[in-house]
Amino acid sequence: MYKRLLPAAILIMGLVYIFLLHSLVFKLIPMVLILIYAWIHASSAKKRYAMLTLSGLFFCMLGDGLLHWFLIGLTAFLVGHLFYLSAFATRWTFRPIRMSALLPIALYATFMGWRLYHGLQDGGNLDMLLPVLAYLVVISSMGFFAIMSASLPAACGALLFIGSDSILAWNKFIADVPYSSVLIMATYYTAQFLIATSIHRRRARTESVSLYP
Repeated sequence: MYKRLLPAAILIMGLVYIFLLHSLVFKLIPMVLILIYAWIHASSAKKRYAMLTLSGLFFCMLGDGLLHWFLIGLTAFLVGHLFYLSAFATRWTFRPIRMSALLPIALYATFMGWRLYHGLQDGGNLDMLLPVLAYLVVISSMGFFAIMSASLPAACGALLFIGSDSILAWNKFIADVPYSSVLIMATYYTAQFLIATSIHRRRARTESVSLYP
């Protein structure tokens, strides 16, 4: 029963943080619950994928707690994405239609990089350009690897993560985004839950089986 209750608890605590209690403790509670949810299902999944994904979740949770110090938090998230990318690489399944996702992801990353460069320049923050662009490359690569992993929850989660961080970066460095805090955290929690879900959704599959074309 607790396996069914955990997703409901994650949803409720996420909504509590987004709309009611904006403290660091309540921000981290949904991520702790997502980690527990992933850990429970890790025993029935391939160990390497499960441990890499759990490590990614843990470092992203650290990023949550440390984002007040932006570059430190950004570094923790970057490490988390490298763990996710490594996990998705273990499930790489080539299909031409999925490979075609490389072009729109690359175009989107190029557009965001161009806008972030000008935003950082206008704000006098060009010293942050290298780490911000490095993060953009890593999270974009993570999204592509998620699509190539043939896991629908992983792909949706990774793309939502890119969307969440894009809103955050746009709001911080380029221009104000209406309801940015709600949009950032709603897409972020959903992304992390879907990535955690990818641990057990494919446990009965072989590496050669695709969840989508």
